[in-house]
Amino acid sequence: MNNRKIEFLVGCFVLVGLGAVLYLAIQVGSARFYNSDSYELKARFSSISGVNTGSRIEIAGVRVGTVTEIVLNDDFFAILTLELPNSIQLDDDTIASVKTAGLIGDRYINLSPGGSGLPLEPGDTIVDTESAMDIEGLISRFALGGIDEEEE
Repeated sequence: MNNRKIEFLVGCFVLVGLGAVLYLAIQVGSARFYNSDSYELKARFSSISGVNTGSRIEIAGVRVGTVTEIVLNDDFFAILTLELPNSIQLDDDTIASVKTAGLIGDRYINLSPGGSGLPLEPGDTIVDTESAMDIEGLISRFALGGIDEEEE
């Protein structure tokens, strides 16, 4: 009888452990089994160097979303899919910029909301974008004398 009680407790412990692993896998994978409280926008950039799937999206320094997909279109522009909560409504003159956290930190997307009064609908594309400044290119141009100095 005592042996059965131990087996039952071990079985319960294993089931709880499997349930916890399943829950963590769903949370880490961001799986959704029901209607989501977010929507997607697209943004078109000429260069997104350093931005990856999963990069954060910020408005006024506050994380509001993530980059869910990056593709290269036929015109050689990078098209990012941005996932934002339904509570944030952006206008069609919103500016999306690639920014760097710190001097050599991660790259992220910063959104500067506009004020046109014409809201972006889910699936719309933000066309007012600013690519990241190429610090490495500027430093190499300066170090190798690529910047022309004015002669007096």
